[in-house]
Amino acid sequence: MKNFTYSRPDAVGAATEAAAADGATIIAGGTTMVDLMKIGVLEPDALVDISGLSDLEGFEVGSDRMRFGALAKMSTVADDQAVIDAFPALSESLWKAASPQLRNVATLGGNILQRTRCPYFRDTAFAQCNKRAPGSGCAALDGGHTNLHAIFGGSSSCVAMYPGDFAQALVAFDAEVSTRGPGGTRTIPFAELHVAPGDDPSVETVLEPGEIVTGITLPVIPAMANSTYLKARDRESYAFASASAAVGLEMDGDTVRDVRIGLGGVAATPHRARAAEESLRGQALTEETAREAGRIAFEDAEPLDGSAYKIALGADVVAGALLQAKSRMGGE
Repeated sequence: MKNFTYSRPDAVGAATEAAAADGATIIAGGTTMVDLMKIGVLEPDALVDISGLSDLEGFEVGSDRMRFGALAKMSTVADDQAVIDAFPALSESLWKAASPQLRNVATLGGNILQRTRCPYFRDTAFAQCNKRAPGSGCAALDGGHTNLHAIFGGSSSCVAMYPGDFAQALVAFDAEVSTRGPGGTRTIPFAELHVAPGDDPSVETVLEPGEIVTGITLPVIPAMANSTYLKARDRESYAFASASAAVGLEMDGDTVRDVRIGLGGVAATPHRARAAEESLRGQALTEETAREAGRIAFEDAEPLDGSAYKIALGADVVAGALLQAKSRMGGE
């Protein structure tokens, strides 16, 4: 591992100033950063540890808003009864994201900013990775294995998949991210936080140098209470998603008044299936309409040979999540 300096500021302002320096990187729980440093994928000159900023650890579930500090632990939020009651999909997305050991350390802010699990990004034996080394090429697109790659939002430079679970609940329910940087504070719609790979896939978010995520906010809506997170993966024990869906429903009798669908395991950035949502609003939710919504959710997919299986799998996951959310409401 490359030598680096280490600091642990005790105030957000000091942290943003330190993090803005050339070669500096922010660390919180460290469950991704330390791994990437060990294998030589990341080699920061300085680590700015923000884990001591206790003001960013709290969270609250109100009647109209949910607010989560960026340093709230995944396990603490997932296990909170108010979160479970108000927004089960959010709790389930955190539960299914990692082992208990990781959830006890990992933070919400770090989770939404986690790096791809593309094997070509994480293995420096492969010289071609535009995300790790811009301009070097893409081993996946150059005849590599693509079963773990994106079928939405990729480019001619990169088809790496965004790996998170928690993000799907956020993107489907109009979350916002609060930040602070050298230029002050701002609020970013979560759907605009991540950047699809273009000519330089190493640029993954709209965050500026030194800008720190301080919190996450969601408006409370009825569909949250009737929500679920369904995840298909190679093994049940804490694997990354091959396809997943965060779904919420608001019903008016048998008719869908509102529906939210966030897709995981299939896109370069957190992905909301808006066309599938529109196909259901004002309709009865049956197995037939749920499966049609699943089909619509993936009709614009652009898979490679190795990732084409995600279309049928993803459609089944969307349909299953919709029917599971309905069953939790007592629907048949």
